[in-house]
Amino acid sequence: MYKLLKRLIDIILSLLALVLLLPVFIPCIIILLFTGEHEVFYFQKRIGYRNQPFYIWKFATMLKNSPNMGTGAFTLRNDPRVTAFGKFLRISKINELPQIINVLKGDMSIVGPRPLMDVSFNLYSDEVKARIYESKPGITGIGSLIFRDEEKILSNAKDPKQMYADIHPYKGALEIWYRKHASLYTDSMIIFLTAWCIVFPSTHLPQKVFSNLPARPSWA
Repeated sequence: MYKLLKRLIDIILSLLALVLLLPVFIPCIIILLFTGEHEVFYFQKRIGYRNQPFYIWKFATMLKNSPNMGTGAFTLRNDPRVTAFGKFLRISKINELPQIINVLKGDMSIVGPRPLMDVSFNLYSDEVKARIYESKPGITGIGSLIFRDEEKILSNAKDPKQMYADIHPYKGALEIWYRKHASLYTDSMIIFLTAWCIVFPSTHLPQKVFSNLPARPSWA
Protein backbone atom coordinates (compact mmCIF):
# COMPACT_ATOMS: atom_id res chain seq x y z
CA MET A 1 0.00 0.00 0.00
CA TYR A 2 2.86 2.39 0.87
CA LYS A 3 4.49 1.98 -2.56
CA LEU A 4 1.17 2.52 -4.36
CA LEU A 5 0.36 5.65 -2.36
CA LYS A 6 3.90 6.94 -2.80
CA ARG A 7 3.67 6.56 -6.58
CA LEU A 8 0.30 8.32 -6.64
CA ILE A 9 1.70 11.19 -4.55
CA ASP A 10 4.76 11.38 -6.82
CA ILE A 11 2.57 11.80 -9.91
CA ILE A 12 0.31 14.41 -8.30
CA LEU A 13 3.17 16.44 -6.81
CA SER A 14 5.33 16.33 -9.93
CA LEU A 15 2.47 17.43 -12.19
CA LEU A 16 1.61 20.24 -9.79
CA ALA A 17 5.27 21.22 -9.51
CA LEU A 18 5.69 21.39 -13.30
CA VAL A 19 2.78 23.81 -13.57
CA LEU A 20 3.84 25.96 -10.62
CA LEU A 21 7.50 26.04 -11.67
CA LEU A 22 6.95 27.15 -15.26
CA PRO A 23 7.71 30.78 -14.27
CA VAL A 24 11.08 29.49 -12.99
CA PHE A 25 11.79 27.02 -15.78
CA ILE A 26 11.15 29.37 -18.71
CA PRO A 27 13.63 32.11 -17.63
CA CYS A 28 16.24 29.45 -16.77
CA ILE A 29 15.88 27.83 -20.19
CA ILE A 30 16.23 31.18 -21.96
CA ILE A 31 19.30 32.19 -19.90
CA LEU A 32 20.99 28.82 -20.44
CA LEU A 33 20.39 29.04 -24.20
CA PHE A 34 22.32 32.29 -24.34
CA THR A 35 25.06 31.70 -21.75
CA GLY A 36 27.80 29.18 -20.95
CA GLU A 37 27.95 26.46 -23.60
CA HIS A 38 24.32 27.09 -24.64
CA GLU A 39 23.16 23.77 -23.19
CA VAL A 40 19.84 23.70 -21.31
CA PHE A 41 19.65 20.17 -19.94
CA TYR A 42 22.29 17.76 -18.77
CA PHE A 43 21.61 14.03 -19.05
CA GLN A 44 23.81 11.75 -16.99
CA LYS A 45 23.77 7.98 -16.53
CA ARG A 46 22.97 7.03 -12.93
CA ILE A 47 22.22 3.87 -10.96
CA GLY A 48 18.50 3.55 -10.27
CA TYR A 49 15.78 1.24 -9.00
CA ARG A 50 17.04 -2.31 -8.45
CA ASN A 51 20.48 -1.15 -9.62
CA GLN A 52 19.32 -0.56 -13.19
CA PRO A 53 20.84 2.44 -15.05
CA PHE A 54 18.81 5.42 -16.23
CA TYR A 55 19.48 9.00 -17.35
CA ILE A 56 18.86 11.82 -14.90
CA TRP A 57 17.63 15.26 -16.00
CA LYS A 58 19.27 18.43 -14.67
CA PHE A 59 19.74 21.99 -15.80
CA ALA A 60 23.25 22.29 -17.24
CA THR A 61 25.54 24.02 -14.74
CA MET A 62 29.00 22.80 -15.74
CA LEU A 63 31.21 22.54 -18.79
CA LYS A 64 30.33 19.60 -21.04
CA ASN A 65 33.59 17.73 -20.42
CA SER A 66 33.49 18.24 -16.63
CA PRO A 67 33.55 14.52 -15.69
CA ASN A 68 36.98 14.28 -17.36
CA MET A 69 38.31 17.47 -15.77
CA GLY A 70 39.49 18.53 -12.32
CA THR A 71 37.94 16.54 -9.47
CA GLY A 72 35.81 14.42 -11.80
CA ALA A 73 32.68 12.97 -10.16
CA PHE A 74 32.36 15.51 -7.35
CA THR A 75 32.17 19.27 -7.27
CA LEU A 76 33.90 21.75 -4.97
CA ARG A 77 32.76 25.21 -4.01
CA ASN A 78 33.97 27.76 -6.55
CA ASP A 79 34.71 24.87 -8.92
CA PRO A 80 36.06 26.42 -12.15
CA ARG A 81 34.05 23.93 -14.20
CA VAL A 82 30.78 25.51 -13.02
CA THR A 83 29.40 28.29 -15.23
CA ALA A 84 28.43 31.69 -13.78
CA PHE A 85 24.68 31.04 -14.02
CA GLY A 86 25.28 27.42 -13.08
CA LYS A 87 26.66 28.52 -9.72
CA PHE A 88 23.35 30.25 -8.91
CA LEU A 89 21.38 27.20 -10.06
CA ARG A 90 23.43 24.90 -7.82
CA ILE A 91 23.28 27.12 -4.72
CA SER A 92 19.51 27.52 -5.09
CA LYS A 93 19.08 23.81 -6.00
CA ILE A 94 17.08 24.88 -9.06
CA ASN A 95 19.39 22.73 -11.18
CA GLU A 96 17.78 19.64 -9.62
CA LEU A 97 14.20 20.57 -10.53
CA PRO A 98 14.09 18.97 -14.03
CA GLN A 99 14.27 15.63 -12.20
CA ILE A 100 10.52 16.13 -11.82
CA ILE A 101 10.40 14.69 -15.35
CA ASN A 102 12.23 11.58 -14.09
CA VAL A 103 9.57 11.27 -11.37
CA LEU A 104 6.76 11.46 -13.91
CA LYS A 105 8.48 8.83 -16.05
CA GLY A 106 8.78 6.55 -13.02
CA ASP A 107 12.59 6.51 -12.94
CA MET A 108 12.64 8.37 -9.63
CA SER A 109 10.53 9.37 -6.65
CA ILE A 110 10.29 12.70 -4.84
CA VAL A 111 12.00 11.10 -1.83
CA GLY A 112 14.61 8.35 -1.93
CA PRO A 113 18.35 7.70 -2.02
CA ARG A 114 20.26 9.91 -4.43
CA PRO A 115 20.97 8.19 -7.77
CA LEU A 116 24.73 7.86 -8.14
CA MET A 117 27.20 7.41 -10.97
CA ASP A 118 29.02 4.06 -11.09
CA VAL A 119 32.22 5.53 -9.65
CA SER A 120 30.37 6.76 -6.55
CA PHE A 121 28.09 3.72 -6.23
CA ASN A 122 31.14 1.45 -6.13
CA LEU A 123 32.39 3.20 -2.99
CA TYR A 124 29.54 1.61 -1.03
CA SER A 125 29.88 -1.73 0.74
CA ASP A 126 28.30 -4.79 -0.89
CA GLU A 127 25.54 -4.70 1.75
CA VAL A 128 24.59 -1.14 0.90
CA LYS A 129 24.81 -1.79 -2.86
CA ALA A 130 22.37 -4.68 -2.48
CA ARG A 131 19.81 -2.67 -0.50
CA ILE A 132 20.06 1.03 -1.29
CA TYR A 133 17.98 0.95 -4.48
CA GLU A 134 15.29 -1.40 -3.27
CA SER A 135 13.36 1.86 -3.35
CA LYS A 136 13.44 4.29 -6.26
CA PRO A 137 16.09 7.02 -6.09
CA GLY A 138 14.80 10.44 -5.12
CA ILE A 139 15.15 14.13 -5.87
CA THR A 140 15.74 14.52 -2.15
CA GLY A 141 16.38 12.04 0.62
CA ILE A 142 17.96 11.60 4.00
CA GLY A 143 21.47 11.44 2.54
CA SER A 144 20.92 14.60 0.48
CA LEU A 145 19.42 16.35 3.51
CA ILE A 146 22.19 15.53 5.98
CA PHE A 147 24.95 16.10 3.41
CA ARG A 148 23.49 19.30 1.95
CA ASP A 149 26.86 20.88 2.87
CA GLU A 150 28.91 18.24 1.06
CA GLU A 151 30.59 20.73 -1.28
CA LYS A 152 31.79 22.70 1.76
CA ILE A 153 33.14 19.56 3.45
CA LEU A 154 35.02 18.52 0.31
CA SER A 155 36.31 22.04 -0.34
CA ASN A 156 37.74 22.28 3.19
CA ALA A 157 39.40 18.87 3.06
CA LYS A 158 43.16 18.53 2.52
CA ASP A 159 42.47 15.65 0.13
CA PRO A 160 38.97 16.09 -1.38
CA LYS A 161 39.06 12.78 -3.25
CA GLN A 162 39.92 10.85 -0.09
CA MET A 163 37.27 12.71 1.89
CA TYR A 164 34.70 11.87 -0.78
CA ALA A 165 35.52 8.19 -0.30
CA ASP A 166 35.57 8.51 3.50
CA ILE A 167 32.06 9.93 3.82
CA HIS A 168 30.43 7.09 1.86
CA PRO A 169 30.20 4.61 4.75
CA TYR A 170 28.15 7.18 6.67
CA LYS A 171 26.06 8.00 3.62
CA GLY A 172 25.40 4.29 3.24
CA ALA A 173 24.33 4.05 6.89
CA LEU A 174 21.89 6.92 6.35
CA GLU A 175 20.34 5.22 3.32
CA ILE A 176 19.97 1.92 5.20
CA TRP A 177 18.27 3.92 7.97
CA TYR A 178 15.83 5.24 5.37
CA ARG A 179 15.07 1.74 4.10
CA LYS A 180 14.16 0.72 7.67
CA HIS A 181 12.03 3.81 8.37
CA ALA A 182 10.46 4.48 4.96
CA SER A 183 6.88 5.68 5.39
CA LEU A 184 4.61 8.49 4.24
CA TYR A 185 5.47 10.34 7.47
CA THR A 186 9.23 10.03 6.89
CA ASP A 187 8.86 11.10 3.26
CA SER A 188 6.68 14.09 4.21
CA MET A 189 9.16 15.25 6.83
CA ILE A 190 12.09 14.93 4.40
CA ILE A 191 10.23 17.07 1.84
CA PHE A 192 9.43 19.69 4.49
CA LEU A 193 12.98 19.68 5.88
CA THR A 194 14.50 19.98 2.40
CA ALA A 195 12.53 23.19 1.82
CA TRP A 196 13.35 24.40 5.35
CA CYS A 197 17.09 23.86 4.84
CA ILE A 198 17.09 25.83 1.59
CA VAL A 199 15.71 28.83 3.51
CA PHE A 200 17.72 28.16 6.68
CA PRO A 201 20.88 26.34 5.52
CA SER A 202 22.58 26.36 8.95
CA THR A 203 19.69 24.69 10.74
CA HIS A 204 20.05 21.47 12.76
CA LEU A 205 16.35 20.73 12.55
CA PRO A 206 16.75 17.48 10.53
CA GLN A 207 18.83 15.94 13.31
CA LYS A 208 16.21 17.03 15.86
CA VAL A 209 13.28 15.65 13.88
CA PHE A 210 15.07 12.37 13.13
CA SER A 211 16.81 11.93 16.47
CA ASN A 212 17.58 8.25 15.84
CA LEU A 213 19.80 8.80 12.79
CA PRO A 214 23.21 7.09 12.74
CA ALA A 215 25.71 9.30 14.58
CA ARG A 216 27.46 11.69 12.23
CA PRO A 217 31.28 11.46 12.34
CA SER A 218 32.91 14.54 13.86
CA TRP A 219 34.81 15.27 10.64
CA ALA A 220 31.72 15.11 8.41
